[in-house]
Amino acid sequence: MNIQQMLHEYNRGDRDFSAISLHGLDLSELRLSGIDLSRADLSGTDLRGTDLSRANLSQANLTNADLSGADLSGARLTEANLIGAELGESSLVGANLTRADLRVADLEAADLRGANLSHADLSGASLSRANLIDTQLDLQQLSEADCEGADLSQLKPSSGFWQTQLTRRWVSWGLHGRLQGEIHAGG
Repeated sequence: MNIQQMLHEYNRGDRDFSAISLHGLDLSELRLSGIDLSRADLSGTDLRGTDLSRANLSQANLTNADLSGADLSGARLTEANLIGAELGESSLVGANLTRADLRVADLEAADLRGANLSHADLSGASLSRANLIDTQLDLQQLSEADCEGADLSQLKPSSGFWQTQLTRRWVSWGLHGRLQGEIHAGG
């Protein structure tokens, strides 16, 4: 399916485009609110300024995608692969990013108010100047992220598991199911 066919079907009311491959395409500045792109391959795709509010992007591959300035408010991004994604100045208000992989992602000046980042991997991510008011995550998740200029005082801690005193290596192993060295308990 090409972009024109997809847009034609979307404009006719179809919202289910799960598992579609749109790798490397230019989808910038489109209005795709409520679209289902779960399990889709959107790696390297240009989604700058695109309206993806309330979209389902669960388990989507967004590796190296450019989502700068995109509206992802209320979107479901559970278990999404956002490694190296550009999300600077995007709106992720109320988005669900549970277990999302955001390693080395750029979230500079992103609006994450009320977003759920429980169990998300933020290693090497830039959250510089991001709005994190009422964002659900634990400070441990930010230990390897750049948070310069971000106000961390109004975070909502995740529950249970994340409040234990475990090292990053153990947490990383627990998230991804691969042993990355010794397991250390304690703090």
